[in-house]
Amino acid sequence: MQVSIIICSYNRASYIGEALTALYNQTASLGLFEVFVVDNNSTDDTPNVFKAWRESHPNGQFTYTTEPSQGASYARNTGAKLATGEWLCFIDDDAIAAANFVENIIAHTQLHPNIVGFGGKIIPRYIPSEPKWMSYYVSSMVGNFDYAPNATPFENGKYPLESNMIVSKKVFEQVGGFNVALPGVVGTLRIGGEGKELFYKIMALGHTIYYDPSIMVHHVVEVSKLTPEYLYRVASGIGRGEKSRTKTISNKAYISKIIEYLFKLGAAVILGIKYALQGNPAKSWPVIQFRIDTLKGLIGK
Repeated sequence: MQVSIIICSYNRASYIGEALTALYNQTASLGLFEVFVVDNNSTDDTPNVFKAWRESHPNGQFTYTTEPSQGASYARNTGAKLATGEWLCFIDDDAIAAANFVENIIAHTQLHPNIVGFGGKIIPRYIPSEPKWMSYYVSSMVGNFDYAPNATPFENGKYPLESNMIVSKKVFEQVGGFNVALPGVVGTLRIGGEGKELFYKIMALGHTIYYDPSIMVHHVVEVSKLTPEYLYRVASGIGRGEKSRTKTISNKAYISKIIEYLFKLGAAVILGIKYALQGNPAKSWPVIQFRIDTLKGLIGK
């Protein structure tokens, strides 16, 4: 077993079947990887969807389990404990892997034998279509991630996003896995940054983290759910996560992050004005609102 794919799932009965089928139909042999669906207290039909899907897809190693402590960090850590593969791959329950996803993960580890962590491209699949207010500077909130055109090391503190990241199980255990003080979504509250903190711990050991665009997933984005409340929860969750992470380091690190976010807000205002002058007023305010909301999460309670 080379790769263990861990899917933290919460109320995605509509999409978990398609995510699993994409993994079932990989170009890589089913004997090279295993899949764990960790149900994190879903209240929809996710358990029955998995059961029906499994009955019609009997081959390979696809396992359903539960994690009662709410939050993606808890669920991912549970999947990691069950995993038997050398590599842990974390994707979302509405992420549709490309057909050569696993094949390219294995190829990347063979090309870089000393690597311990890497991640790939994430392309939003907007349903029904990309909203006119969406821009590159806001799309990170819906998982858009395309760091470079070719495989390359991450630089300047950059790192993979949670819905498409791979890490050595040995190193994952060495750094203590995901920090449950950054659990992700808990009810209506989000405290994000769990992936960032994980990779920063790995980088602190002297390791280089890589990006490989050939390792690709499509991330389903239901446009009707992109309400102001939802976007605030995501953006402010980024700020809350940074508050927790930097305060653990020092008050100086926290103050530095506040100053950084203030500069980013200023840059967002300039960018918003630029969009308006270019005839794209719909893109103006969301860019600014994103930075306001992250700052609120950073300095709020």
